[in-house]
Amino acid sequence: MRGWWQDLADLVLPAECGGCGMPRTALCPECRAALDGAVPSRVRPVPEPPGLPVVHAAARYADEVRAVLLAHKERGALALAAPLGAALAEAVRAGLREARRNGRGTARRDGPLLLVPVPSARAAVRARGHDPARRIALAAAGELRRTGTPARVLAVLRQRRAVADQSGLDARQRLDNLAGALAVAPGGARLLRGGQVVLVDDLMTTGASLAEAARAVRAVPEWQEPPANGGRGRGPVSQTAGRTAVYPAATREGRKGRTAGTGNEGAGTGDGGVGRGRRAPGTTEAVGADAVVCAAVVGAPPDSFEINRN
Repeated sequence: MRGWWQDLADLVLPAECGGCGMPRTALCPECRAALDGAVPSRVRPVPEPPGLPVVHAAARYADEVRAVLLAHKERGALALAAPLGAALAEAVRAGLREARRNGRGTARRDGPLLLVPVPSARAAVRARGHDPARRIALAAAGELRRTGTPARVLAVLRQRRAVADQSGLDARQRLDNLAGALAVAPGGARLLRGGQVVLVDDLMTTGASLAEAARAVRAVPEWQEPPANGGRGRGPVSQTAGRTAVYPAATREGRKGRTAGTGNEGAGTGDGGVGRGRRAPGTTEAVGADAVVCAAVVGAPPDSFEINRN
C-alpha cells in the first residue's frame, strides 16, 4: 500500500527534481539530459567477476544520475521510474545490438525478450516500500513495447539465503557474500525456456550481483511441460508455475507482496532443488549458457566506462 500512497502523493503534491532539487518537477530538463543524453556503453568492473555477462549502462553513476537513482531507491520518488526505465531500455537495446553482432544468443533470437531483474532482499523491499530494480524494469519493458520490441518482466529470481549489507564490502567480499545466494523460483525455468534473457538492475558497482544472477539462471534445469494427467506424471513440474511473476504490462508495485522476485522464502528448496545446479529426475537439458544474452543497468561507476578490452 505504501507504493500506491506514494504514487498518489506524487500526483497531487508539489514535487522537486530528483537530481538537483528544482521545485515543481520530478526531473528537470538538465537532469533528464544527464540521464538519457549519454550513449549507452559497455561497462566492465575491475576486477571483473567470473561469469559476468556483457553489461551495458545508460549513464555514469555520478552527480545528477546518482542523485536521481538514490531519490528513486531510497526516498521513494516513484515518478522517476518512467525516465529511469526509458534509460534502462536504451541500455537493453545497446546490449542486444552487440549480442547480435557477436552471435551471442542467436539460437534464441526469435524468442521473447525477458527482462529478469536482480531481486532486492525482502527486508529492503519492506523498508523502502517498493523494489527499485523491478519497478524500473517494468517501466523499461513498457518503453520497449511502445517502440515495437515485445518485452516482458520475468521476476523469477529469489534470494535463497540471507546476505550481508553490500555497502562497505570490497569486490572480493561481495562475491563471497553473494555466492550461491540466488535461485530461480519453482516453475520459473519453464518460463525462461527459449527466451532472450536480459538481466537488469538499477546500478552495477562490482558486478557481483549480476554475476550471481547469471549463474542462477544458467544453472537451473529446464522443466518438462506439465503432464496431461494434471501433474501426477513423472516430471517434477512445479505446482506454483502458474503463479510465477510474469508482468507483461503492469507498471505499478501493487503486486509486490505476491511476486517471486522479492522474497527469500523457500527459494531453491522445493520441486527437486531448482537453482541448486543439479539435474532433477525427469528434466531435460539445462536452460544453458546462452540463456543470458546480456545485462543492462541504468548507472555504473565512471571508471567502468573507460575500460575497453577486446
